[in-house]
Amino acid sequence: MLCEVCSKNQATVRITEIGQETSPEGQKTQSVSLKHLCSKCAQQLEIEALPPTVSKNVAHIMSMLEQAGRKRPAAEPPCPRCGMTLAEFRSKGRLGCAHDYQHFAKHLEPLLKRMHNATSHLGRLPGVDEAEQQRRTRVGELRQQLDAAIRDEAYETAARLRDELARIAPALESGAPPAAGG
Repeated sequence: MLCEVCSKNQATVRITEIGQETSPEGQKTQSVSLKHLCSKCAQQLEIEALPPTVSKNVAHIMSMLEQAGRKRPAAEPPCPRCGMTLAEFRSKGRLGCAHDYQHFAKHLEPLLKRMHNATSHLGRLPGVDEAEQQRRTRVGELRQQLDAAIRDEAYETAARLRDELARIAPALESGAPPAAGG
């Protein structure tokens, strides 16, 4: 492409100008103009191209990002007992055998944590009614939220969670329903 100013030299500098224009009605619109200049005309207009080292660094960073996008992580070996691969588990959503829980543990733990807010399952507790089980689950969730709020320094949220825990937790210990309020 030739320079838009002199129309003689090859354009090596591209300038994108983004501005704001106001219409006669008073509405503001964004305008974008693109100019292609040769290095001589850019110098005359006091526009400097990037130094060659910066251009090379940007090109190097872009090529590294491109290569990183193409690289695939090393394939997880299949389960030695049933032959299930991680890819098969992800496509089917089911494991092949009980040993898969240990074999794919590092991949399953975050998934289980997201799905169930826990990485272990205790089942129902004998002799505990469902309402109490729900309160126990709620206390566990509140404690996790409280820890996260403290870690994130969200002290007002942490105080609210602490108060709710103080209201629910004693009821669990005594077996009584939690006090109304909030």
